[in-house]
This record gives sequence, structure tokens and C-alpha cells, in this order.
Amino acid sequence: MISGRIPIDPSTPAVVLKFGTDVMHHGGLGAIRSLGRLGVPVYAVVEGRWTPAARSRYLTGRHVWRADPEQAERTRAGLRRLAERIGRPAVLIPTDNAGAIFLAEQGESLRELFLFPAQPAGLTRRLAGKHTLAQACAEQGVATPAALVTGSAEKARGFAAEVGFPLIAKLATPWTAAGTGLRPTSVLRSGEDLAGLWAAAEQAGESLMLQEFIPAQPGGDWFVHAYCDGASVGRPVFTGVKRRSYPAFAGLTSFGVAAANTELRARIIGLFARLGYRGIADLDLRQDPRDGSYKLLGFSPRLGAQFRLFRDWAGLDVVTAAYLDLTGQPYAVRGQVSGRRFVVENYDPLGALGYWRAGELGLAGWLRSLYGAEETAWFAWDDLLPFGLMCAHMTARAAGRPIARARSRRPASARRQPEPAVPLPR
Repeated sequence: MISGRIPIDPSTPAVVLKFGTDVMHHGGLGAIRSLGRLGVPVYAVVEGRWTPAARSRYLTGRHVWRADPEQAERTRAGLRRLAERIGRPAVLIPTDNAGAIFLAEQGESLRELFLFPAQPAGLTRRLAGKHTLAQACAEQGVATPAALVTGSAEKARGFAAEVGFPLIAKLATPWTAAGTGLRPTSVLRSGEDLAGLWAAAEQAGESLMLQEFIPAQPGGDWFVHAYCDGASVGRPVFTGVKRRSYPAFAGLTSFGVAAANTELRARIIGLFARLGYRGIADLDLRQDPRDGSYKLLGFSPRLGAQFRLFRDWAGLDVVTAAYLDLTGQPYAVRGQVSGRRFVVENYDPLGALGYWRAGELGLAGWLRSLYGAEETAWFAWDDLLPFGLMCAHMTARAAGRPIARARSRRPASARRQPEPAVPLPR
């Protein structure tokens, strides 16, 4: 069957798997749209019936359920129930690191029900962990910023004194931090920033990795979205430039541009082969202006939220490539389309404020960059409801923050104490 310009048999269903609780994660919605528009029956694990992704017109079925990687048997049982509902094997696409790690380490018994890549033992967790990634890069001869993971505040202060501020602070295992209020990545500009975040991480029971800040330069932030087949051959491997992020200079891509980079692509293809990596990947790199090297900042062994920025001349993206490969269908990569722009509507205005405060972006320049953007995270003329629900969720968040801040400032004695529970009559 031909759908658009991609030869595809869409008879095998697909499941978009999400372990995290952030309803503003748009990667899953992108996967639903990519496969759904090709006629593939798409199911999704969602937090609620009215989360934005759950109301896409391209969704065949929604499974309202919270997957928990800490309860392996319960999670496997939930996926088996979903498989029974679907009635036939389905391609399984994790959209967060927790899901990718779970499938790599706990998913072997699910292979008769779902199609997903088999990773080398321990590789997925090693790449997802910030410190273990740095160790893997050292072994592979891949340039990375200087980094430190320690439980000692004194050593953290010593590292800061050695490399200087600003510093990048990352949660060592960000997939375990849901509900802590901590950002996966922060920019620390002073000793006070370091002390404050260190105390918050200790209170939340999370470990921090401190990382050297690589000086930014225009066009120096790169990201790579790729799919590697069972032989660890990257096809396709797309490259792009991160123009803006949220938080500014250190967060997720809020505005990106597809840009072919032959040198970077060749290096990443070689890295995939040496690691024996299989499946979808999302990598972040920064070109160091001091020596011109590309330094790997992060390797996410799962679908990247901005993947729909990238496509080849036939419309192939990494999700479609994964689907075709896992269902045994041949496909060709016809060359990356460069110049495409991607904007995350709910985060880019917030990120742009950070660049404006730094004197690097004005209102006119921001508006010019958005004009005619080819791909948006939420808005689509043929699938409007997710965008409306995203706006509603963002409005509710904004309205709730002043109330939460006011409550947190009230002295403990002034806060209303819960009434003691009264046992029900027997």
C-alpha cells in the first residue's frame, strides 16, 4: 500500500508508551500523528482521557494508566492487558528514558506481544545516566565537557572553583525525579545558585552531576535524531541546530532548524556502530568555540520530542523508519530536508524571554524567526483539539502558581491543618 510517498503496509498497530506524568510532553503526540496519518492504528498510554495527546483524532485507542518502572510485574501485566485489547502484536515506541530502560531490562517476556529493539545489556541505562554517559564517551574517545558526580558538597564547591561559573547542573537520573519540582537541567551562575540547588536535590533524594559550561556561539548548539536498525546502522540520521531552548541556553529545544552536517553525522554513525546501539535516539551536542570540537551533552535512548522537525524528501522520519524496520518492511533514506523550522508553542515564548534578558533577542527578531515555521509541536489544522487542551493546561498552570507560592510563604502555624480522620461506623 502507498500512503503519501512512503511505501508502507500499515496493518500492524503501534503503541506510544509514556511512563512520565508531564502532560505537556509533545513527542508522543508527534508519533501519533506521524503514524496515524499513514493509516497505522495507534494506541497510547496516557495519564487521563483529557490530556492533549489523548484527544488526537489519529489515536485509535487510549489506555488510561500510569506505568511504574519500580513495579516491574505490575507494569508488564498492564502492557499485557493492553496487548489483549489490541489483539495482535504491535510496535512499541517509548517516549521517555524510564520506558526505554524498562523495555531493555524488564521487557524480554513481552516480545511475543510487542515489537521493539533488543539493546546490548546495560547500554540503555548507561547512555541515559548523565555520569555513566560521560564514562562511556571517555571509553569511545568522544569529547564531552568536564563533569563531576559526588555526594560531597565540598567536592562540588571545589569543582566549581576549578572550572568556574556558569556551571550546568543535571539530575544524574532524571527519569526518577517526577514530582520533585527539580528541572532536569539548570544553569548555575554563582555559589549561591549551587548551594540552593544542592540543598533542594538532597531534600528530594536526587543526585546532581555538575558539568563544565561550554561557551555558546551562534549556530553552535546541535542535536541529532536517528534510528538504528538491528545491525546498529544509523538510517536515518538527521542533524539540526538548536536556536532557542527553555530554560534559555540549557533546556529542551523550543525552536530548532534542520541543517545537514556531514561531519557530525558521520561521527554519530560511527558512535552508534561502536556502541552496538539499536532503536531511536536523541542526542544533544555543543560545538566548543575554543577548539571547534563537538562535545556530547546528552544521549537519550528513546524518541526525542522534536523529531518531527526532521524528514527526508519522501517524508520519512525516525518514527516511520522504526515502524518499517520493526515490521520487516524495506525502506530507503532519500536525503535530509534542510531549512525546516520547529517551534514549541508553549515553551518558546518563555525561552525567548531568557534570550531577551541576555540581550541576544528582540521582539522583532523573535517574530521573524517564527513566521512560516513548517512544524509546530501542538498546532495542526487537521488535529486541533490537542492544541486547545494544551492551552487550557498551560492556563491552569499559570493561574495555580501564584496560589501555590502564597501558600508556601504562609507560616506553618497559619496553615490549615487537616482534620483527623473519623472512622466509618460499622
